[in-house]
Amino acid sequence: MQNHLKDQTSPYLLQHVNNPVDWYPWCEEAFEKAKSEDKPVFLSIGYSTCHWCHVMAHESFEDEQIAEILNRHFISIKVDKEERPDIDSIYMSVCQALTGSGGWPTTIFLTPDQKPFYAGTYFPKTARYGQLGLEQLLLAVHQKWKNDKEGLLESAEGILSFLDRQNRVEEEMRDEDGATELISSAVKLYKRNYDEEYGGFGDAPKFPTPHNLLFLMRYYERSRDKDVLKMVEKTLLQMYRGGMFDHIGGGFSRYSTDRFFLVPHFEKMLYDNALLLLAYCKAYQLTENPAYRNVAEKTAAYIMGEMTAPEGGFYSAQDADSEGVEGKYYLFAPDEIIEVLGEKAGKEFNQHFNVTDKGNFEGKSIPNLLHSNMITERCNDDLPVVYEYRKKRYSLHLDDKILTSWNALMIAAMCHLYRVTGKEEYLAAAKKAQEFIEKNLCEKDTLYVSYRNGMRSKKGFLDDYADEIFALLALYEATLDGIYLEKAQQFCAKVISDFYDEGRGGFFLYGKDSEQLILRPKETYDGAIPSGNSVMAYNLVQLYLITGKKEFKDLTKRQLGFMGLEAQKYPVSYAMFLSALLDDSEMPDKITIAVKDRQELAELSCKIPLNTVVCIIEEPSKEYPLKNNRTTFYMCKGHSCLPPSNEVFF
Repeated sequence: MQNHLKDQTSPYLLQHVNNPVDWYPWCEEAFEKAKSEDKPVFLSIGYSTCHWCHVMAHESFEDEQIAEILNRHFISIKVDKEERPDIDSIYMSVCQALTGSGGWPTTIFLTPDQKPFYAGTYFPKTARYGQLGLEQLLLAVHQKWKNDKEGLLESAEGILSFLDRQNRVEEEMRDEDGATELISSAVKLYKRNYDEEYGGFGDAPKFPTPHNLLFLMRYYERSRDKDVLKMVEKTLLQMYRGGMFDHIGGGFSRYSTDRFFLVPHFEKMLYDNALLLLAYCKAYQLTENPAYRNVAEKTAAYIMGEMTAPEGGFYSAQDADSEGVEGKYYLFAPDEIIEVLGEKAGKEFNQHFNVTDKGNFEGKSIPNLLHSNMITERCNDDLPVVYEYRKKRYSLHLDDKILTSWNALMIAAMCHLYRVTGKEEYLAAAKKAQEFIEKNLCEKDTLYVSYRNGMRSKKGFLDDYADEIFALLALYEATLDGIYLEKAQQFCAKVISDFYDEGRGGFFLYGKDSEQLILRPKETYDGAIPSGNSVMAYNLVQLYLITGKKEFKDLTKRQLGFMGLEAQKYPVSYAMFLSALLDDSEMPDKITIAVKDRQELAELSCKIPLNTVVCIIEEPSKEYPLKNNRTTFYMCKGHSCLPPSNEVFF
């Protein structure tokens, strides 16, 4: 018998539709039922490609005994964190406040008024290795609710009061610190945390966080600090050489579980690959090392081949597990390869990609180039054969929902790849995905979170708007078509109208017309993805630099001031904001184009370096006249302007 999730579109929720647990989606009906039956709410938050979410589901939510306890004593609610980042943000902050850490699956106990009183992440079914078992926990909470409900309600009020107080104190302390000092402090921290031997930052697990690398490359452009570029290059090459990059099929896994970038957590997320594409494109433009372009193009081929819907939108993720085993899809034994390729080619392939009898992960091998001194095209002809064999061997679960914010990041990445390669296929992919958003995830100036099976979900959150503006600016830079700039400004007006905090500055996570929850958070630090507030800081700086409008100048100043205080705590967690701060404090290269014939602008963006500010003057003026009655380029580097020219050069 199916539960209340049967009409949902989220792949994660649908994975639980046949559980014996009587799950509800997040809805008023569930909380009304909890009130009328005087039961606490059991809230479980996760996502469809989360390995430990699968483990907890198999151990507990498919178990009749656990289901009986939940159905008798609780109202159970399932939430997909990717579709409801507002709910996830609030209750993740609760989990972190109560336990000192967070993660998914997130397990929260609530009052019928949505107030949390206990939190954790993964719980095994029964206690083991000193870890509390879910069965034991459920029964303990039930007894406490039955015998001391007032104590739990007081605890919930205390937690909410603490979180609200924390938010208000942070917001009221806002001031403006020197940009140079903040940027310098961040660079020092990056250098201190850098792993000189293996690349990356800190110890295992190592996350790619490409926005850190993007900031460092922008910093290198201004400072010419070779140590900074060296850190970036070693990290990018090590991530590619290791098992985090899928050498057979392209694309990157979520993160490395070890210091060497050998063993990944095998799930592949759209946003990681989008941000990494941006980083490898920038590295190629800076260094002209073809290895970076090669990685970027292989990643794009993976996205276009496996992660793109026929209508043009990009899918969200691929699972880490096959047949219930993490990484099984990606592992090989030497004999397998020899059987597929033949003796000679198979042995060469195994040697090149370090596929050995001993293996490097649970007795089998993750193909990698960590033991090779060459990043070459060896075995290129054999890769398609192994790739086709691998696809037939096992299957991967695909999360095929299409998320606005993640699609926007990939649109920007495809635009950048077009600009550094000149290949129209990447711009075409970006345009098609943007058309998909406008057709299926947009209604005038209102965005929606996700789309699947002909249905879209809730109204968009800050990240949806911020990332879409970021994508539109990238499309403007790639095409030099003012329509994208115009749309970016329209969405910016919507964000200011619906999300901006006029009193204290910064942008709320959800809009004034969205469902109002127990808190209205402002996410500022960059996690796996840059925060909406960081991206908006970047967008506002770019819009001011391009348009020169006073409204953007004023908003930029206030947003940078708000974020500046937040970033003081630990500036390396605010890389996207730091990039915005860098562009605001040290003017990037700028080119103003007085247009004679628009056809002359075709493919021009491929000649203009990434992160150059481009302004289009449709009607030549006294300030920007035509030279020789032809399209004229006015180029400025820093605070120095070059003579007007009919050719682009940098």
